[in-house]
Amino acid sequence: MRTKITVALTGLNNTDNPGPGVPVIRGIRESDIFEPRILGLAYENLEPGIYMDGVVDKTYQVPYPSEGSDILVNRILEIHKKDPIDVLIPNFDAELYAFMRSEKLLEEAGISTFLPTLEQFEERHKSNLPDFGKKYDLEVPFSKTISRIDEIEKLKEEFEYPLMVKGKFYDAYLAYNEEQVRMHFNKISAKWGVPVIIQEFIKGTEVNVVALGDGEGNTIGAVPMRKQYITDKGKAWSGITLDDQKMLDLTYRIIRAMKWRGGMELELVKSHKNELYIIEINPRIPAWVYLAVGAGQNMPEALVKLALGMEVKPFEDYQVGTMFIRYSYDLITNVKEFEKLSTLGEL
Repeated sequence: MRTKITVALTGLNNTDNPGPGVPVIRGIRESDIFEPRILGLAYENLEPGIYMDGVVDKTYQVPYPSEGSDILVNRILEIHKKDPIDVLIPNFDAELYAFMRSEKLLEEAGISTFLPTLEQFEERHKSNLPDFGKKYDLEVPFSKTISRIDEIEKLKEEFEYPLMVKGKFYDAYLAYNEEQVRMHFNKISAKWGVPVIIQEFIKGTEVNVVALGDGEGNTIGAVPMRKQYITDKGKAWSGITLDDQKMLDLTYRIIRAMKWRGGMELELVKSHKNELYIIEINPRIPAWVYLAVGAGQNMPEALVKLALGMEVKPFEDYQVGTMFIRYSYDLITNVKEFEKLSTLGEL
């Protein structure tokens, strides 16, 4: 008999820039041990996951983290009072700080989470990546942060073009000249604020690893993949699992050294010399996690078990050559559903 639990998740924006919420929910729903009730936490009332059949059982609108951590957490506690939550899984970088800071408060209210520590979150931050590489003896591209547009002219003293221009949470653009850096700086800073990260461009093959750490240095699961098709936003629209022990060993090494707690995604570039450069370490489960589920490692289910303090044995293998392909699908719903969420804040 499966255990009934209620899981609340964010990240329902299953668009061309997808959030991880829907694939995480799919993994949890395929669990052999849980009978989940899923609460969707939506920042926007047009997030597709709200209206997809069989995805969420109920949706609540929540305020953006930019409105204040306390406001967001208080809204979660308000929802919890009327609709008790067993496990909360935030799926965006920008909201993690609010929930990490309030982990004990949520736990006292009866809401379990399994998140990185604040120290882990800051240590792997894009702006801290050079120091991270030195500390753990890892290959990372040279990078620096800038906060003013007049700093762009001096970049030619330290970088060669092309170079990468990145936001502190999201967005990354390749710039071939100073003018393009200015354009991307203005776009990113308007959306995510400063600093903006300037990073050396490493030519090679983009590869990724989705992984789950238990907080004690052990890797519960890890699946490497190569993007087969990339959108103009740099998101994988298709990918395939790889048989690459070097990528797995790097993942084990990082999780062991950091004692990483929770889900993570390693964004890597494999150079023509077969060297692996760490481009980013994302502190949560990525949107392509359902590929890992399909390949035999149900990390969303394992994450819920970790949050509930259950014993979790590491996955031993996965199916190499498993592919995922995203597709567009027109959802039909009634405007009354949209209006109800907009006016009442729940659906």
